[in-house]
Amino acid sequence: MRWFWVDRFTEFVSGSHASGIKNVALDEEVLDGYSLGYPVLPPTLIIEGLAQVGGILVHEHFQFTKRVVLAKVGKVKYHAPAKPGDTLNYHVRLGRTQGLGAVVNGTSHCNGELQAEADLMFAFLEEGHLVDGPLFNPGDLRAMLRLMNFFHVAKTAEGEPIPYYKNL
Repeated sequence: MRWFWVDRFTEFVSGSHASGIKNVALDEEVLDGYSLGYPVLPPTLIIEGLAQVGGILVHEHFQFTKRVVLAKVGKVKYHAPAKPGDTLNYHVRLGRTQGLGAVVNGTSHCNGELQAEADLMFAFLEEGHLVDGPLFNPGDLRAMLRLMNFFHVAKTAEGEPIPYYKNL
């Protein structure tokens, strides 16, 4: 099973914000056992989708030089379940950044209605602390970003296309 919880980036502005979508499909295995007889996307995977969009926002802000991992989920509110056939619109905004990590505020909307909101904290893993080497195999992150149309929508703060960073 692939673990991409965002299907496509729809907007990306370096150092500011990003948006993406997740289509919830009835054939996804994760819907089968979560709530028998009432298929919904587990709320933790909505958080993971927001974290993936937010993590890329943080990662790109540091030109893909940091090992960015979700460290803490702060305040979370769920307003409605995500059911098969729904399209979740994820929106994240970069908050504070510092040498050890960053904060992202995220929301998920469905059919124009607020579906979930979360504050996410990311940490940077230093070389030799918990993991050695990159978190992705060479080229894997670039391939993943291509699949999600990142390079079609990603812009710098000045409105220029995001460059292909050598770290990708």
